[in-house]
Amino acid sequence: MKNILNEIIIKRKEAVAHLKQLVSVATWETMPAFSKETKSLTKALQAENNTGIIAEFKRASPSKGIINKLARVDEVTASYELHGAAAISILTEPDFFKGSNDDIQEASSVVSIPVLRKDFIFDEYQLIESKAIGADVILLIAACLSPAQVKNLATFAKQLKLEVILEIHDETELGHICNETELIGVNNRNLKTFIIDINRSLQLGQQIPPGKIKIAESGINNIETIEIFKQAGFKGFLMGENFMKEQNPGLAFRNFVNSLHH
Repeated sequence: MKNILNEIIIKRKEAVAHLKQLVSVATWETMPAFSKETKSLTKALQAENNTGIIAEFKRASPSKGIINKLARVDEVTASYELHGAAAISILTEPDFFKGSNDDIQEASSVVSIPVLRKDFIFDEYQLIESKAIGADVILLIAACLSPAQVKNLATFAKQLKLEVILEIHDETELGHICNETELIGVNNRNLKTFIIDINRSLQLGQQIPPGKIKIAESGINNIETIEIFKQAGFKGFLMGENFMKEQNPGLAFRNFVNSLHH
């Protein structure tokens, strides 16, 4: 079976190398968002009566192809916030997920909750770029980084006042967890094959060190699953496809949250 993650990383490395030629670090640092105060996902997930849902805007994926071609990022993300999302996640990877930096800039201009840049990050340059385009939180994926890279990137992110979600998928990646990674996401989707197993969160959640904030990612499409994850100590739930596959993702999110409250 082909390794989709490897294909994505090869493309991203080419794209980042090209972007470095076009936009200097000094240029990113002059952008207005670079100097704005970032919002805390940690605080958002610890707030009383929050839904814990990190609602994602995602146009496409390698496994599903185009999910929603017509949805507008400003309308969808504003609706997510209005109806109780704890935070927003924006895919910025262009080739496989059809995302862009414009999406995160638009989202961060219309919402007042934390915005996660979901991408494949391996270079400090990308952290500076993330801050400059309006992200509050970045994702580090253990499957494509060494423990040393995670520690270095998370340390640099903290210097930029960006929060970090470290994403893990199996037991071999527990060693990537360090003092600098307080938010730990467990991806129920295997990024090499894109097969989903929600038991990943339950099994790995028990092995995450105490004091970390646990986030379940992928394959969450009903209230019962959220309740199971809550009982297992999870504070955050990253959901995208469940809403984005509908014609009106914002309305789908509102209906889901109404059901959650009842």
